[in-house]
Amino acid sequence: MKTKFKGRIDFLLTSIILLSIFLNFYQLTKAGSNTYYTVAVKSMLKSFHAFFYASFDPVGFITVDKPPVALWIQTLSASIFGLSNFSVLLPEALAGVISVWLMYVVVKPKFGRTAALLSSLVLACTPIFVAVVRTNNVDSILILTLLIATWALMKSVDQQKVSWLLVSVILVGIGFNIKMLQAYMVLPAFYLFYFIAVKAKWTKRIGQLTIATVVLAAVSLSWAVIVDSTSKDQRPYIGSSQTNSVLELALGYNGISRLTGDQSRGKAAGNVPQMPPANSQGTNNISGNGEQPSMSPADSQNIQKQTRDGNPSFAGGPRGGKQGGMNGMFGTGTPGAARLFSKELSGQASWLLPLVLFAGIALVVSFRKNRAFTLQHQFAIFWLTWLLPMMVFFSIANFFHQYYLSMMGPAIAALTGIGWTMLWNLYKEKQGWQSWLLPVSVLATSLFEALILFENKNVISQAWIAVPIILGLVFSVLLIVMRQREKTAYSLSIAGMLVLLIFPFYWTLATILDGGNSALPIAGPNSRQSGGMGGGGPMMGARPAWNGDGSMGSGLNRNHGSSMVGAGPNRNGGGSMMESQADAKLISYLKKHYNGETFMLATESTREAYPFMLQTDYAVMAMGGFSGNDPAVTPEKLAKMTKDGEVKYFLISGEGRGNQKVNEWIKANAKEVPSSEWQSSQNTDNTQRTGMNRSMTLYEYKG
Repeated sequence: MKTKFKGRIDFLLTSIILLSIFLNFYQLTKAGSNTYYTVAVKSMLKSFHAFFYASFDPVGFITVDKPPVALWIQTLSASIFGLSNFSVLLPEALAGVISVWLMYVVVKPKFGRTAALLSSLVLACTPIFVAVVRTNNVDSILILTLLIATWALMKSVDQQKVSWLLVSVILVGIGFNIKMLQAYMVLPAFYLFYFIAVKAKWTKRIGQLTIATVVLAAVSLSWAVIVDSTSKDQRPYIGSSQTNSVLELALGYNGISRLTGDQSRGKAAGNVPQMPPANSQGTNNISGNGEQPSMSPADSQNIQKQTRDGNPSFAGGPRGGKQGGMNGMFGTGTPGAARLFSKELSGQASWLLPLVLFAGIALVVSFRKNRAFTLQHQFAIFWLTWLLPMMVFFSIANFFHQYYLSMMGPAIAALTGIGWTMLWNLYKEKQGWQSWLLPVSVLATSLFEALILFENKNVISQAWIAVPIILGLVFSVLLIVMRQREKTAYSLSIAGMLVLLIFPFYWTLATILDGGNSALPIAGPNSRQSGGMGGGGPMMGARPAWNGDGSMGSGLNRNHGSSMVGAGPNRNGGGSMMESQADAKLISYLKKHYNGETFMLATESTREAYPFMLQTDYAVMAMGGFSGNDPAVTPEKLAKMTKDGEVKYFLISGEGRGNQKVNEWIKANAKEVPSSEWQSSQNTDNTQRTGMNRSMTLYEYKG
């Protein structure tokens, strides 16, 4: 019996998906993970209590700085495959591949197969999208969730059913529980598209959107309300908040503060530890999950002195920009209209923005010619409304990282496919100035890509800068010459789009061939090599060391000391802000003197806790959370905990970090343990070799 298949395999789409699989999964087992979240996943495997609250430690003393949904998925993966780099990275890599496929699914019904294929290919090759997909930062899962929400929104318009609108906002609400207010960046596009595309009275549409808003709020705040309503002594402290509140975390540190840069109450702007010397690119090493740790008064004076002395690491940006604080620390350039086109950010996701501009022009021309506001126009406006607010935000915000730009990836990808379709339709009409927009857009985008290469001439051969200019001129001229031969011109226009993807693809390929991953992924060629297009060897990255069988090994890999790693001109390969591996003698000492306390050790922040948490199955209390500034413990609370036998050992730095009142209580009520009893000479030598003032003192509470 013969079976007749209605559909056929789309080999081009299959090829794009296979390309995405390669880019996302190539040597993924060797990629490093964000230690902050990896430790949390290990803790979340221990109990439902730690799992539900996304606790950094297995006891449930303090949470990480994000809501739990993406970490729940990573924990599920780790429970199936065992805790390893691969298991915590797997969900993100899969999310990236599915997102590429979804771009095709969403774009094809409105603009056809070719536009859908181009959109999928562009997203698959977007450098910062691939860079973040290969980490266990939660952005990839967030993007997938929002793309599924987009698919549901399109169904609500196509079928004129409000039920699909509710599915869409429910998914956005889940996105809120992945990365809080970042998920809401797409809401202007969702609300506007539904309002202009649904065929109903405007009062009915407003009513439906009002209901959707109520549902959105209910889903978004569900976990926060449960947690904030739970007695504070029955749950962990909310990490990176100052009032032990999820809502404060959402609206403050993970919300408005990202725009204003005002982190004065938490991981503050200016709360920067004494930094190691900048590398040749003027960048610094940041530890942990890439956020800013705390700073002592001595550190503050040191930073101010280095700024006055002209150290570019502190003079407002990696290249000594005008703005100080957050934007300089994380290499995102100076706030302003040209920020997305600057050296710091342009290579991450901006390659095709000139083409997007011409797509906008084509949209206006098409509307004026047809005198009709079609569903295609509305669909294009949806993606423009996704992209433009993000461009404004990233142009003016004071506190974000390069990998946040991955949120722009889907919109740029969709508008590239849409833009090509609209520009081609105008081109083949051969009437008026608008028919020249296609060849001009190819040339303009090529010139912009040459500018990006010129900005990064220190990491690639300058000879390559002329390549996009030459290719752009060739294809734009050919499109002009061949405009009377439609079939040939069609092939040339597709080829022109592929040519525009050569250097974004190289930026992406360099990222994965570099072999590294990090808490702060950056896309592009290895900055340690400057003279050719070739990729480099592995960069250094903070990550757990795993045994050959994939199980947890001896903490952080000694050979990968820097936690600020990514591929790119702004990468650096310097040392770590923390010891890459806990002192074996200290662990042995703590194990020998462990008498069943709840916590094996207490540290000032999560960064000092990482190695102990990875190398042992004991709980460590990070008293001040990631930054060291969280008021999760007071002298009174600590007095009760020590009296009850919950903790007796404290590892305190000599830099005045952490909660000073708590540190003073420890010094007054606990006895200093001679370093000869717990600190190996190798640890001391390593501290001297890295040049870091990381003198640590161990205290024991004896009652």
